[in-house]
Order: sequence, then C-alpha cells, then structure tokens
Amino acid sequence: MDATSDTQHEPDSAPGEGPDESGGRWGRIVRSPLGWLPAGVIGVGLVSGLTATGPGPVPALGAVAAVAVYGWVMSRLARRDVPEIARRGALREALLGGAIGLGFILVPVVLLTVFGGYTFSWADHGFLGVLWTTVMVQIGGSVTEELLFRGLALQALEQWWGSRAAVVITSLFFGIAHLGAAEATLWSALAIAVEAGVLLGAAFLWRRSIWFVAGLHFAWNAAEQLLGIPVSGHTPEGWFTLDVHGPTFLTGGGFGLEASILPVLVGAAIAFWMLRRARAGGGIRTRSRTGR
Repeated sequence: MDATSDTQHEPDSAPGEGPDESGGRWGRIVRSPLGWLPAGVIGVGLVSGLTATGPGPVPALGAVAAVAVYGWVMSRLARRDVPEIARRGALREALLGGAIGLGFILVPVVLLTVFGGYTFSWADHGFLGVLWTTVMVQIGGSVTEELLFRGLALQALEQWWGSRAAVVITSLFFGIAHLGAAEATLWSALAIAVEAGVLLGAAFLWRRSIWFVAGLHFAWNAAEQLLGIPVSGHTPEGWFTLDVHGPTFLTGGGFGLEASILPVLVGAAIAFWMLRRARAGGGIRTRSRTGR
C-alpha cells in the first residue's frame, strides 16, 4: 500500500525544534525532553493506572483522557503541534495499522494451526461479552502504551540521539519490561523487543501517527485475546481455549505466541519494510539541530 498519511511531516516538526521563547533557563528545560518527557509519562501513566482494569468502557475512556493529557503536555510544555494525534485521517490510520497488525498475528497462527502446533476449542464464555471486554481493554492498553513508548519516549530519545538510537533503546526497554511477566525468559524478552519495540517503532517512524501504531497494537493483542492465546504470559478469557503442541521456540509455550520464532521473523520483515519506507519519506531523523 502506497497511501500517504496526513500525519506525516517533515523533520522540522520534531518536539522542541520550534522557535525559542522567553522563560530563561527554566523555560528551556521545560520545553526540552527533560521537562515534557517526565511530565507526560507521569500524566499518561497515572491515567492508565487508574483506568486500565476498570469495568465496562472505563479503559477506553481512559485512552481518551490519556490522549488529552498527552496533547496538553506537548502543546503547553513542549510548545509544539501534535500532528501524531490529529483527528483528520485518524480512522484511516487506525484501520491501516489494524489490518497490518491482524495479518502479523494471523499468519503465524494459521501456520501453527495447519501444522498441528495449535488446537482451538470453543470456550463458551459468551460471544458478545468477550468481544466487548476485549475491545474496551485493548483500546485502553494500546493507546496508552503507544503514547508512552512512541509518543513520549521515542520522540524524546529521537531528539537527543536520532531515530535509530531511539528505536533501539525503546525496544530494549520494552523487552526488559516484560521480563516480569509469567513464563518470561530472556528469549521472550528479546522476541518482544523485536516484535513490539522494533516493529512498532518502525511503524511510528513511517506514519508518524499514534493512531496507526495503536491500531496495529490493538489488532495484535485483541486477536490473541479473542483466540485465547496467552498475551505476554497472561491467558485471557477469549472465545476459544488453546491447546499447544510442539517445541516452545515454535509455539511460544506458556508465554504465548509472542515467544514463537514465527512472529519474530514476520515482525522483523514488516519492520524492515517500514523502515525503508520511513527513510524514503524522510521519517528517519538525526539528532535535533538545537540539541535541546
């Protein structure tokens, strides 16, 4: 697909690269990542912590609140526009990301099912109830995580050290953060670093849209949850019950599909393609000219 996103912008739109304003040293600190990064992480993280496990639509409403917090921090502290959360084209970006995320999950699932690694049986937890819970929870989780990791952390690191270093650092941190999950191993952390860190980082550099990466993230986790596949070691209440057969490096074992070599290979291939598109479109940035 060769669509051009309305949210793609020239490198000059990076955080903190606008005209300097009054306020002295303190003002410059606040407008730099040293100011807006911790403020954004605290604000979005607080909203996520209060709403992620709430009943009904609370997680999705939390995502709306998190976007508002992010927009306030970036516009009032970083003193920049926020094209990455622009409403224009948001639905298109989310659907495009969702389609890629769904394909990213279904390809290895279909292969594992065809060759006997996965066997699904109907769980009878209630079709609509499971669907509603999954959609609400995954909207909240995907949006808030992408605001934290791609909107805040990646863009801050990108301003200091450039796009490539930002993707590497956020990917490593994302993998390390999952070491505390049930059934986690060093391999599962590395797999998550490639699948989530590199893939989602590349997705953001290509489209420069939180909606795109959140759509990809949402479709990925929602598909796993609905199919009853463990998500980072947590077995969700989905439409199906999953039986796993075969070596862990192929099936992912108790950690889930994310620890399988198949999505690692698929995710790396998609990320490589996205990074090439990002480079061609000017989305790969060097260190901020201002150094702030």
